[in-house]
Amino acid sequence: MKTVTLFTATVVILASNVTAFPGKMDQFMGPVYAEAFKQKLKRQVDSTAPQGAGALPATPPPFDAAAQYVSNQGDYAFVAPGPGDQRGECPGLNAMANHGYLPHNGYATIQQFYNAAQTVFGMSPDLSLFLATYGAVVDGPLTSWSIAGDPHVGIGGSHNNYEGDSSPLMADLNQYGSNSRLVMEQFNNLYNLQPNASAANYNLDVLRTFRGQRFQESIDKNPYFAYLPFSGTAVTQAAFSFIYRFMANKSAEYPEGILNKDVLKSFMSIYGPEDNLTWVPGNERIPDNWYKRNPIDEYSIPYFITDILYFSETSPQINLPGCNKGTVNSFSIIDPAILTNGAYTAEQAAANPFCFAVEFALAELPLITGLSTSELASLIGPLTSPLSGLNCTPIGSVNQSALTACPGFSLYGGPTGTVADGAIQS
Repeated sequence: MKTVTLFTATVVILASNVTAFPGKMDQFMGPVYAEAFKQKLKRQVDSTAPQGAGALPATPPPFDAAAQYVSNQGDYAFVAPGPGDQRGECPGLNAMANHGYLPHNGYATIQQFYNAAQTVFGMSPDLSLFLATYGAVVDGPLTSWSIAGDPHVGIGGSHNNYEGDSSPLMADLNQYGSNSRLVMEQFNNLYNLQPNASAANYNLDVLRTFRGQRFQESIDKNPYFAYLPFSGTAVTQAAFSFIYRFMANKSAEYPEGILNKDVLKSFMSIYGPEDNLTWVPGNERIPDNWYKRNPIDEYSIPYFITDILYFSETSPQINLPGCNKGTVNSFSIIDPAILTNGAYTAEQAAANPFCFAVEFALAELPLITGLSTSELASLIGPLTSPLSGLNCTPIGSVNQSALTACPGFSLYGGPTGTVADGAIQS
């Protein structure tokens, strides 16, 4: 009886979600919602788990205080950015620069990003090397990049190739004219999802609710909302899942981690009393007495893939690319089969969103960078080697003309841009 009741309730919820998206959305999303429902029924994890009902790990990792403590003292004491120091869209990168784990000027090499992500957050070698290398190849001079910067300098100018719309807290580029501004209304919407300060925990269950809200908000308010392969279907998911996976404070009592209000505010550079919270740009801090992931439980690419699928259980639409067509609420899916010249159907892309996103990014590299395939060959080993065990279907070539229907499409954009006609600002 419980299974039948859950089935009925879930079908009703999924059906109501489908009606929120017009036109071609239904054509592609029907099988996607069905698959999400099947995956949801497979989950059998304690609903009280700190990480969120149904999210990994099924068994808590061990806690090792000596190995997991992250210092914010001495050489790693907080130093606010000064003139010439760059701070950008990613709060974790900003915090590492403010505490000396990355160069204080905000400009680092692949090796420095790789080392810092493991040291501070417990990011695994496969994921840290992939993200650091991609930033250097696409948004830097191949060996380094800025955590802010203009196009071809850092991720501040990486709109639609790395950074994308519908992030948790940062502005959509063509909604506000900036992709590096934290929108306090967005922060408050997340913050208020946990009203009880003594029990607050911004875990994956909370964050996937917020993920769905932010996706719909971009549809409702940004006429140029572009949700593209990689920057949308992969990177923006990371922007949500990384909040809990990397910022939650681990302890012997809660080895999976608890992300309370104070820790969230510290990492997001939010200051002031509860009735007058304020964003101070670039002042993200590693909290006192803060413990990262256990080194034997580093956050890897396979782990990230499970989180993408966890998020899509409640918001299946996030696994497929699409865009608004110049007006709010004009969102429609872009058929992956057209984008990939038949390599991925919509069903295949939704079932394997990470493979679809990364293979698209790899196939698009010559178009983005202007480098030939032979010139890229020696640079992309760190981008392809982590995929070797995933059995991803490669994409031989991409059809970028399919993206021209999106007025928000660009290869590079930011940190400033045009505010679209009809944009609604909170």
